[in-house]
Amino acid sequence: MPDDIQTPRLSEASTAASGVRPAHHTRRGFRNPPGSARDHGTLGHLWVILRYLWLTRHVPRQPEVPDGFVLPREAVRDELRRHRGIDSVTWLGHACFLIRLGGRTILTDPFLGDYAAPIEGFGPRRFTPPALRLRDLPPPDVVLISHNHYDHFDVATLSHPRFPRGGRMIVPLGLGPRLLELGYADVTEVDWHHALTVGGSSNAPLRVVATPAVHFSGRGLFDRNRTLWCGFVLDGGGKRLFFGGDSAFGPVFGEIGQRHGPFDLAILGIGAYEPRAIFRVSHATPEEAVEMGRLLGARQLVGMHYGAIVLSGEPAFEPPQRLRAAARAAGYADEDVWTLRLGETRAL
Repeated sequence: MPDDIQTPRLSEASTAASGVRPAHHTRRGFRNPPGSARDHGTLGHLWVILRYLWLTRHVPRQPEVPDGFVLPREAVRDELRRHRGIDSVTWLGHACFLIRLGGRTILTDPFLGDYAAPIEGFGPRRFTPPALRLRDLPPPDVVLISHNHYDHFDVATLSHPRFPRGGRMIVPLGLGPRLLELGYADVTEVDWHHALTVGGSSNAPLRVVATPAVHFSGRGLFDRNRTLWCGFVLDGGGKRLFFGGDSAFGPVFGEIGQRHGPFDLAILGIGAYEPRAIFRVSHATPEEAVEMGRLLGARQLVGMHYGAIVLSGEPAFEPPQRLRAAARAAGYADEDVWTLRLGETRAL
């Protein structure tokens, strides 16, 4: 077979080597770690959707964007060129980051489409553009997907002919078959606390560890929690980063910090938290994100999961203000709390 042709393969990695079902595995799927806020359940979720639509009926879906929040794409491309070969993070919007670490390029939760919905034209629509067009996206060595919600697992992005397909896809249990259907050749499914190493060529190895998160999965009304959700540890080039995906607060972050920390940088969700009666089981407030960072042993914090689509009832640009205030109160220096502009690159 020619060297430039890859045979599609799906490898599965699980911590259940002993044959004993892990506590977060159920007969039909998965559940959150012990001590997490109680999940709404399938029937409760239907009620939550109706309640959410009622409580947020007056929330503007295309809010006013602060001046200077969106960097011009030419400036984004220039910053990426200037940081070539430098460990750095670039916020492409929502939970999508381009991370350069130890000579490798990592892309997280690639949502670069216009809608976070099963059908184009329906559901939450972006009110800020992605920081890069797909044609300008540097080819990633690794793509990390934290779970299957539409604003993190975006088929419009992943199926686009311009999306680079040569990288290794690392996803939670259950997401692999869909990526194979989309034409990806190298897909690895991971369970919580499973570690794998991405090696090769002249670059130092990159160690990736899947971690627990307090969330849920599902792309319809009747597939709730059939696939896993997770965060990720990235360890390479002498630095250790944490990418939280989507998560509510829970004591499991103390366990992650003890087991995998401390971290040079933690990228944590700080948006989509109001009304709390609905979102406390799935999303953290900015204040909770700071506490998560403290439990993780994170030296620096980056806020994400805001500024792209309206998913909840809080003002669209309240999260970074609350994050900075809470972090200052917790003893973080201002320079160690990053609320990036859309498209901004920061060296690590």
